[in-house]
Amino acid sequence: MKFRYHFQKVVDLKSNEKTQAEWMLSTAIGKLQTEEEHLLQLMNDKNELISVIQSATESTASVSSLQEMHRYVYHLDECITKKNTDVKHAQVNVQRNQTFLNGKMVDEKVWLEARDKAKSKFQQEMLLREQNDLDEMATVRFAAKTGRAI
Repeated sequence: MKFRYHFQKVVDLKSNEKTQAEWMLSTAIGKLQTEEEHLLQLMNDKNELISVIQSATESTASVSSLQEMHRYVYHLDECITKKNTDVKHAQVNVQRNQTFLNGKMVDEKVWLEARDKAKSKFQQEMLLREQNDLDEMATVRFAAKTGRAI
């Protein structure tokens, strides 16, 4: 007789939910990495522009071009501020997805442990049945050898 767990579909569902939560977390981490890369690029652009402004200040650069570069630095500052907000939102999303995944992992573990307990109980019952069958066969043989009825 083979073990069949009555709630196997629930176990499968919990496993699928955990897998979906892993995908969601993976997507959130990818989004966070993208936002952080964009932020880093903006900061590098700003630092390069500041270097250009400093070089232009030392040389003979027109006031209008310096003003234009300063306006662009201001624009980059605004972009950096917005991107910092985006990064924080992405971090919150990663944390939320991590918490969600942890919950799904606990759910799956509970159901897997319940299935394992049921399987262990089934195996013990099967061993007990086999032992009882062997005991009965031994009793019948003994009775047949001694010529006594059971």
